[in-house]
Amino acid sequence: MSATTPPDTAAAALAGPLVGADWLAARRGEGVVLFDASVGAHRGAALRIPGARPFDLDGELSDHSSTVPHTLPGAREFTEALRSLGVHDADTVVVYDAQGIYSSARAWWMLRAMGFGRAAVLDGGLPAWIAGGHPVEPSPAAYDGPRGTFTARPRPGLIVDADAVAAALADPAAAVLDARTSGRFAGTAPEPRPGLRGGHMPGSVSLPFGDLQRDGGVMRPAHELRTAFEAAARDREQLYFSCGSGVTACVLALGATLAGYRDLAVYDGSWSEWGLPSDRPVATGETPDGSSLR
Repeated sequence: MSATTPPDTAAAALAGPLVGADWLAARRGEGVVLFDASVGAHRGAALRIPGARPFDLDGELSDHSSTVPHTLPGAREFTEALRSLGVHDADTVVVYDAQGIYSSARAWWMLRAMGFGRAAVLDGGLPAWIAGGHPVEPSPAAYDGPRGTFTARPRPGLIVDADAVAAALADPAAAVLDARTSGRFAGTAPEPRPGLRGGHMPGSVSLPFGDLQRDGGVMRPAHELRTAFEAAARDREQLYFSCGSGVTACVLALGATLAGYRDLAVYDGSWSEWGLPSDRPVATGETPDGSSLR
């Protein structure tokens, strides 16, 4: 944003962690940095929202020295990656993905965990953008613009490890919510990653991330989200989120934020770590306590 631009126009309009396609279309270029955080088969898709830069969760924006996928990089590595993508501390960031809201929430939560509060997720992602009649363009191989001045300022507690989750499972004031499908939670559906045990953490509760969305990957309104979280967590306000590899757990974090919860944490290793053969307990069955332990 230039010195002649009114102070933080885009930031002032960012009323929360979710923005619509029309909001974005009206504000592209007003100090808004746009990221495509698509993963898997959607990574490096042929089309992008004009000007979008790659937030590569399958590449440099995960710690590949970790034994589990999609682990948050260290502050120094995250700072370098965001600077190489041209991000400044005063920017406003909007993140989307090609599936609706899937991996974009992970990028949003990572930014929050690294102390960057002026970020939002595009509701419905690329499909909603296209459905709204907005333009797309061919995706370049990589961002080649000027470097930014972003500096990571990690916020402890937003990303947690297995020990913190084990403590939360024993804490009556906390709830651990699992974003995977109900079949994977119960252990009746196979895990997509080889070598993992089936089931869930004893005491955790199933809340598939898709339950928080309407058709097209659009988030449900705040009152419906609140109802979903109250059904899963009851009266507990300290919420911990897990999934397969720390990606869709962040969809739960986004939904909980929209529903008014504030004491939130994402288990970075998620089932890719907990489900490995170890002495960490695993339950099977559809109920939170499981029908058996192994």
